[in-house]
Amino acid sequence: MSRTTLTERGDARMTDEGGQDTDMAGGLRQALPWVAFVIAAGAGALLSVGAFLGVYVRPTSDDWCALWKARDMGVLGITADFYNTQNGRVTNAFLTGLLYSDGMWGPKLLPAFLVLALGAGLFLLARVTLRALRLPFPAAAAAAAVLVLEALLFFAGTRSYQLLLWAPATISHTLPSILGVWAVLSGVWAARSRRRWARSTAVAAAALLGTAAGMLSEPFVAMSGLMAAAAGLLCLPRLGRTRDRFASTWCAAWCLGLLIGLVLLTTSPGARWRRAQQPKEPLTLSGLGETVRDWSRIWETIGGQWAYAGALAAGVLLGLAVALSDRRRPHGEDTPTDRVPGGTFRVAVVLLPLPLIALGSLVAAYGLRSGYGAGGWTYARTWTSFLVPFLLALCGYGAWLGHRLGRGIDGVRGLADRGGLTDRGGLDDTRGQEDDRGPDGADGPGDEPAAPAAPSGVRAARLAVLVATGAVAVASTAALVPAVQTLTTQTVARSLAWDRQDARIRAEVAAGRREVTYRPLHIGGLAEPFFTTVYEKDWAARCTAEYYGVERINRP
Repeated sequence: MSRTTLTERGDARMTDEGGQDTDMAGGLRQALPWVAFVIAAGAGALLSVGAFLGVYVRPTSDDWCALWKARDMGVLGITADFYNTQNGRVTNAFLTGLLYSDGMWGPKLLPAFLVLALGAGLFLLARVTLRALRLPFPAAAAAAAVLVLEALLFFAGTRSYQLLLWAPATISHTLPSILGVWAVLSGVWAARSRRRWARSTAVAAAALLGTAAGMLSEPFVAMSGLMAAAAGLLCLPRLGRTRDRFASTWCAAWCLGLLIGLVLLTTSPGARWRRAQQPKEPLTLSGLGETVRDWSRIWETIGGQWAYAGALAAGVLLGLAVALSDRRRPHGEDTPTDRVPGGTFRVAVVLLPLPLIALGSLVAAYGLRSGYGAGGWTYARTWTSFLVPFLLALCGYGAWLGHRLGRGIDGVRGLADRGGLTDRGGLDDTRGQEDDRGPDGADGPGDEPAAPAAPSGVRAARLAVLVATGAVAVASTAALVPAVQTLTTQTVARSLAWDRQDARIRAEVAAGRREVTYRPLHIGGLAEPFFTTVYEKDWAARCTAEYYGVERINRP
């Protein structure tokens, strides 16, 4: 008969059937890091290839204009030019001037910076979130989840080149999300500090960074503003979730900065000029219906890529790792979030991300239609502002589900409640039963048999969840391989062809030619010279001519 014996330190040791459950949990704990390593290695390899492709980036589309303006006008000159004559995006112009100040070196290094900055920010964000919940931090599973999210963001969409390798798009639409992640981290670190000056500095920094973001990307302003406003309201002290007003103040400062930046952008001469090129029509019911159709097409495109399920799978893996790493808490004992009163608050935290993402993406769809016409919704590079929170939400839901599964909600928890099993094979809280024990803490006369171990079906379910989760994550990563292969082939082939043509053009310019021929080298769905038959309207051709210092470029 299986018996439970107590050591002097009070921990219980299970034998026979109880040992099988302990062995299974231990086996899962040992297997999880290896599964995470396989997933991280696959996703990391894809991201390494994408970062290395920056070496093969060559000018195209807006690059031509940015190169000659940064060279001839300088950083402040190009910033003034954007404000007065282009679009009013002052932050965008300033960063563009810095990036192109040394030719193409900046755009070549930018992809690696984006991968590292976003990955580090998400990894630290996962760390502070789990620590705030007083949960263990499984670094291997967290790294795997972060790398999968990054790989999906950059390679699962329809515009991989623009999202990672084309600097004008990454500055406007990829960089803001990274800025937002690090801004949140700075706020969290300040909240954990007891120094008043640290909190004051964080609030001021939030206002400044929000202002910069407001003059960088309109879709990001809508998405981050909605998220910050909701978070600020939920963190009001009167709701009982926080002890002071710092979190709400920080969110308010961020929203205020976004508003200031957006006002500066929309009232700029450049923004007024751009609106004049395509005047907005009054919002009507038919126009609203067309915007909703554009919005639905965006999400149909996103939903049609099954690889995004990898974000959910990565979250489940992370949740399992957290649950199996938390040896201090017996199965069935509530987690800190479970013990927190106020079910309405928890429901709001769980359910709010989806409607906020839906609303933010709808605003983005309206802006795209207003700025680019009926085909504006196809500008997938602008989707990053809501794709990042969407992927994070999928991962978060997966982590919650994985944590619940890891704790054995359906089986082990009930057994623990009845029999007192812990995840170490120990006894649960036995308050109120002291009278039945001897002076040494052992069971009194008539020891009862140990509580039954988790049934084999529950143990098999744990293993099945781990295998299925790992398989989905690996499969979603593998599904990105063709896209990365195509991106690599096109980028390298174009760089070689561009270098040959560039050498020829420079030789002709050195020989005194004032007009040269240029063969368009298209990539990533971007504009190249001669995209229109009217040369005066061909801004790409005119910027290319300015870059080479000639009067005109002609077709071959």
